Amino acid sequence: MQVYFDNAATTPLRTEVIEVMHEALRETYGNPSSTHGFGRSARTLIETARKSIASHFNAQPQEIIFTSGGTESDNMLLRCAVEDLGVETIISTKIEHHAVLHALDFLEAKGCNVVYLPVNKQGEIDYADLEAALTADDRKKLVTLMHVNNEIGTILDLKKVANLCQTHAALFHSDAVQGVGHYAIDLEEIKIDFLSAAAHKFHGPKGIGFSFIRKNSGLNPFIVGGGQERGLRAGTESVHNIMGMAKALELAYNQLEEERAYILALKQHLMHGLKEIFPTLHFNGCSGETNKSTYTLLNVCLPVPANKVGLFDFHLDLKGIACSKGSACQAGSNIGSHVLQEVLCDEHKGHPSIRFSFSSFNTKEEVDYLLKVLAAFNAEVS
Repeated sequence: MQVYFDNAATTPLRTEVIEVMHEALRETYGNPSSTHGFGRSARTLIETARKSIASHFNAQPQEIIFTSGGTESDNMLLRCAVEDLGVETIISTKIEHHAVLHALDFLEAKGCNVVYLPVNKQGEIDYADLEAALTADDRKKLVTLMHVNNEIGTILDLKKVANLCQTHAALFHSDAVQGVGHYAIDLEEIKIDFLSAAAHKFHGPKGIGFSFIRKNSGLNPFIVGGGQERGLRAGTESVHNIMGMAKALELAYNQLEEERAYILALKQHLMHGLKEIFPTLHFNGCSGETNKSTYTLLNVCLPVPANKVGLFDFHLDLKGIACSKGSACQAGSNIGSHVLQEVLCDEHKGHPSIRFSFSSFNTKEEVDYLLKVLAAFNAEVS
């Protein structure tokens, strides 16, 4: 049996998304920048998709800029904020995605001041620490904090952070890659300045995403060479991918409540079963608290002996179970998860931590199969 519990890394495409993309590939092959009919047809599809995406966030179409995904979007927004808007200090945490952390390393090497807020064992910041950092001096500041942590599922209070930033005249960027398509975000109500998203996290295609850039931001082009994307990102647009993303987002939000309830039930079923097999397990961060963490993932530290960890990983793969020891962007690395390094105690760091992440494509039968495999392995090594 093949079971896919790595949806935080990427999700399978919905059939409707594939159909929309196929039609665009077959029928609308003109360059969107061309002025003839073929080009105008492609341009119409892009702008229709832009309007559709903007409508889900109560944003203006011109505030949606298409990118290749979350990594480019994070880099674009952070680097342009420093280079174009005069940001001198960036406030963040050590549990952000590497797309943000490595961009901060780059900017710090260029002279930008970077302040890292501490997080507790649940992966949460203290908002008093954030306010203290915002008022530490008169330098222009930007806060970059992810909406939903991709490894332990901690949810940031976007509105609270946005209000603090607005009060203290700071800019606010959120890597919302794990939140978009899974949570409603009203950008008229929540005054985020910049937001990053990627289609493949909500059953859309890989290689496409978008930046929300609030109007009149003052950003200059990140990629030069043409006038595409309001002049901010040159390059011929990927029409079929844009269409696929718009369709995936439409379906995600149309079915949000129904799918949230279904996926949450799967997570709760897995939690209950794991507790029966491993009574001394530890849910990492607040992923075991359904009112504080995302419904889409569970990160658990299992009481498997340290000398059996390698065998444990091999056993899951052999049984056809796809999951993750941390962020998928670290696949093949022996360094381990930087997020878990921040939130786990020394005792738990010696045991395997596994991230199981779900979508509406998963079933209760798949969860039962996973539990059966884990129970058999536990019986063998106990």
